[in-house]
Amino acid sequence: MATGVELIFSTICNASLCESNYDNPLIDSGLTNQQNEILTLGNSLNGKHLRIATYNNYPLNWAQKESNGTITGHGIAFIIVEILRKKFNFTFEVVVPETNFEFGFGKPESSIVSLVNSSKVDMAAAFLPKLLRFYKMVTFSNDLDEGTWMMMLKRPKESAAGLGIMAPFDAYVWYLILASVIFYGPCITFLTRMRSKLLVRDKEGPIELSPSIWFVYGSFIKQGTNLAPDANTTRVLFATWWIFITLLSAFYTANLTAFLTLSKFTLDIESPKDLLKKDYRWVSTAGGAVQYTVKNPDEDLFYLNKMVANGRAQFYSVEVDEDYLPIVQRGAVLVKEQTAIDHLMYGDYLRKTRQGVPEAGRCVYVVAPQPFMKMQRAFAYPRNTTLKIIFDVVITNLLEGGIVNFLEHRDLPSTKICPLDLQSKDRQLRNTDLMMTYEIMGAGLAAGIAVFIGEIFIKRTTSINKQAYSDNKRKKKSRFIERNNDDSRPPPYDSLFGGKSRYKISDQSQRKIINGREYCVVDTVNGETRLIPVRTPSAFLYQ
Repeated sequence: MATGVELIFSTICNASLCESNYDNPLIDSGLTNQQNEILTLGNSLNGKHLRIATYNNYPLNWAQKESNGTITGHGIAFIIVEILRKKFNFTFEVVVPETNFEFGFGKPESSIVSLVNSSKVDMAAAFLPKLLRFYKMVTFSNDLDEGTWMMMLKRPKESAAGLGIMAPFDAYVWYLILASVIFYGPCITFLTRMRSKLLVRDKEGPIELSPSIWFVYGSFIKQGTNLAPDANTTRVLFATWWIFITLLSAFYTANLTAFLTLSKFTLDIESPKDLLKKDYRWVSTAGGAVQYTVKNPDEDLFYLNKMVANGRAQFYSVEVDEDYLPIVQRGAVLVKEQTAIDHLMYGDYLRKTRQGVPEAGRCVYVVAPQPFMKMQRAFAYPRNTTLKIIFDVVITNLLEGGIVNFLEHRDLPSTKICPLDLQSKDRQLRNTDLMMTYEIMGAGLAAGIAVFIGEIFIKRTTSINKQAYSDNKRKKKSRFIERNNDDSRPPPYDSLFGGKSRYKISDQSQRKIINGREYCVVDTVNGETRLIPVRTPSAFLYQ
């Protein structure tokens, strides 16, 4: 029975250059029919010369022309090919298509899939996405990995979470708050009128629309009001609004503090739908999986095809990935495989480091948090080939042993490259955080000027009836007299100190002590008796 150490070494050997257990002639008698078939096919490959196609897709696979004119293959794909070559003892030459396309519908030499489909090559050593439409054209190997296409864009100077003054609440919440401020005032007027007309008839009349609106607005900005409702119904309405404003202010203050201290950096583009919704220009590799997926009506991303039609989405064929950087600098979004984007951003970071660029200026690109799409990737063979049966065993061992994943990340740092949140320790308020306050101030000044001009225009263009003016003046005078005759209110100062005092105060006025306090008993002009405190601070108002 094999020990644990032997099993570990057996697993490593099966995923590397060691011979498989069933290659040992001492145990050939225990092989299954399938294993015998694979062993026979593997032996038939000994000494053969293969034509292997690839295309430029750094760092997964690319081709390079040497000084002697031969083309050599590089990248993770050819590390796997080299493992297969040493195991099955074959030779190979590298063939590249005329255009650097994964898929094409022209002549067989136009793309790598066309080369495989026409059997001009024995296999394609490239990480090709396994699209359903091309299963009829080529035979894919077992999966090498799951390709993830990400969106890279220029890092914005500020977060897309919104202006600082508006950040604590979502736009939908602000709309509801605005609706509450607009409609609660008319609701107070309507309910008090209904109460006054239908339910209860007392001395408190309905609250007019203008005072109701100013009460709602004044309470919203934490100001007082001169309204003093006596009815319980009106008091409940006022208390309800005050409770609402108190809770709203508490939530807003707490969330604004959290936003200014622990704010998370966000982007305008987080998913493929944002490209269409916000009309962002984006680019990708010509002849690749992204172009096919967007233009295929059977795919989920077909809705982006309208951006291709109007020129907001473009596909480029470049020699090196660094040629995409000027396009991204001009505001476009790059859609490419995550491994390629990681190497592109890391190379740009190292280049800026060698140039002495400060730390704050090295991470000029950022990757959107959500992927553009995901797809399984594999090698490709012509249909009805035996290479798939031979190579799939080793490819599966390499995948399960983590060798492919290790090769994809071995040249990258262990930490995330230029993350979305750079974890800045300081958070200073910028002018953009207060931009909304400037806009509110400007809108208020504009509204005040508009109202002022409107008042002048109305007063100059409208003739006022003199009789109506005199009647209005008479009504105001009578209302003033009624208010003076209302003893339930505090006496005005002019009635205390002026010559028209309503109280007959003299040195011979009778004084009484009630509950330990001294009061002066006076008579009013209408014959009533009032008590005025004598030895309290408030008594000075009556002297």
